Amino acid sequence: MNFQPLGERVLVELVAEATTTASGIIIPDNAKEKPSRGKVVAVSKKVDDVAVDDVVIFGKYSGNELAYNGTKYIILETEDLFGIVK
Repeated sequence: MNFQPLGERVLVELVAEATTTASGIIIPDNAKEKPSRGKVVAVSKKVDDVAVDDVVIFGKYSGNELAYNGTKYIILETEDLFGIVK
């Protein structure tokens, strides 16, 4: 996807959450939580502290979701990001 976020925003590809618990119980779709982790795929020119390919944690109910060619993305303000996973 060729996308350039504006303002202080990043485009994040959502990372799928686990479909089973540690003990092997399968989690049904209606009980799964919204993902709160993803990989940064695009960054606006105003953002300095996050880079493409960083894995970030963000608020579960923040940002605007979109789908493109079967992949789920979310556009987030940098203030909605909690941190970078190293």
